[in-house]
Amino acid sequence: MSYDLNDAQPQMAPIGELIPDGTFAKVRLTIRPGGVNGATPADAGLLKASQSSDARMLDCEFTVVEGPHARRKFWQSFTVAGGKLDEKGQSIGWKISKSTFRAIVDSALGLDPRDESPAAKAKRVLPGLRHLEGIVFAARIMVEPASNPQYRDQNRIANVVLPDEPHHAAIMRGETVPPDPVNAPPRKAASVAAPGWQAPAPAWGAATQPASSTAPAWGAQTVPTAAAATQASASAAPGAPAMPAWLNG
Repeated sequence: MSYDLNDAQPQMAPIGELIPDGTFAKVRLTIRPGGVNGATPADAGLLKASQSSDARMLDCEFTVVEGPHARRKFWQSFTVAGGKLDEKGQSIGWKISKSTFRAIVDSALGLDPRDESPAAKAKRVLPGLRHLEGIVFAARIMVEPASNPQYRDQNRIANVVLPDEPHHAAIMRGETVPPDPVNAPPRKAASVAAPGWQAPAPAWGAATQPASSTAPAWGAQTVPTAAAATQASASAAPGAPAMPAWLNG
């Protein structure tokens, strides 16, 4: 008897090593149930309760499907109810999460985000958040610096790559796309030579150039809100499952 190791998969990266900032990848979403009921029968026991507020969250695991980082995993929770409220009494976290979930559906199904046809709207109607289980989409991954030095930096979804973006097709084909770092250091301004008649400023008079602000976190992605689409989908698409009331908030 012998052991043929030629068909073994490449070894996993060291535990704790992060996926490089700005990596584009095809990822699969898996839900980790937290035992808290959602608003629909399909979401019984699906959500996780926050330890610091009344927020309920969807605890997600993301696995890179193809490419040099295949099988690498990272985790992220999305608020679906409760937490901080806006001036209308609606959950701010849920509005952000809803935009992300719509983008995930559009990316996975190849839907143009501007497509408001009845057929497209019907595909964006979810009988429950559990239906996101196993969805595969294109994503840009970031490294989120830890706010507390006692904790480690973590990978997060920087933004979902939509079908109308240049890299979407290549990512979904499993091709390697050059990364676009989110938290890249600010670029140095190109030096401009002073006119000959202008004497250089003395060293003690030089002003310090302020650093540019860092890129926003994943919640600030510029994807269209799904509120109008989801509210209209039930009437626009006959036979489509009704969206739960809290999902239309």
